[in-house]
Amino acid sequence: MRFSNNKQTRDDILSRYFPQYAPVASQNTGLSGGSCLISDGQHMRVLRQRHQGTSSPFRRQYRVFKHLPSAIAPRAYLYTGEWMAIDYLPGETKAALPSSSELAMLLYDLHRQSCFGWRITLLPLLEGYWQRCAPGRRTPFWLRRLKRLRQQGEPMPLRLAPLHMDVHAGNLVHGPLGVRLIDWEYAGDGDIALELAAVWMDNDAQRRALVDDYARRAVIAPAQLWRQVRRWRPWVLMLMAGWYECRWQQTGEQQFITLANEVWRQLQTEG
Repeated sequence: MRFSNNKQTRDDILSRYFPQYAPVASQNTGLSGGSCLISDGQHMRVLRQRHQGTSSPFRRQYRVFKHLPSAIAPRAYLYTGEWMAIDYLPGETKAALPSSSELAMLLYDLHRQSCFGWRITLLPLLEGYWQRCAPGRRTPFWLRRLKRLRQQGEPMPLRLAPLHMDVHAGNLVHGPLGVRLIDWEYAGDGDIALELAAVWMDNDAQRRALVDDYARRAVIAPAQLWRQVRRWRPWVLMLMAGWYECRWQQTGEQQFITLANEVWRQLQTEG
């Protein structure tokens, strides 16, 4: 459902497409801007306005929601270019990830879907973070690691699939229909091992358990999948460090520089 005039207000959207709905709450969705929860007394939707920047990522998120089954992601109802309406997922977010078997099942179901149609390429992101970070934070170590990855090139995909690329406890909703993923801003097509390498986990033991459970479902040799995940980890760690550096540059919030320093220490330890 779409119309050509992208300058509609929230009230215009409600009166034209959701006349029985009214706002009931607002949510802070971080970089994606504000979201408004609307309800008709029985059903709830999340009405989101495009944040400043290009429209392409916002359009792609809508395509993700239209592409994926409701067992994995929210269902989309409206896209105007400026506004999007999707399902509100009832349930709760927990402080910890689900069991490795449950998470492996969710990710395997996602990866069995047909590809979105656009690839995730990490090198342009890494180089962009280098350019946008505070000049005083551009260390020789960072530059050496960036040059090394540029020379190596990204690992050849083991299996190409649609990826979420921001899997952590806060992006998993535990509801009556099971666990589903929200916040698809970074989604695209890529290697399944990249997704497993990028899941936010506390240690390698947890990641290895996830990889083993996933390998059994995907009928891949666990050792082969683990080697591929390890190939992607330096890329993921550099991605995390660069993102934290840029968020610190944008916000000045000390938490981001603390997190960046932790990742740099991990990279230096791994050599």
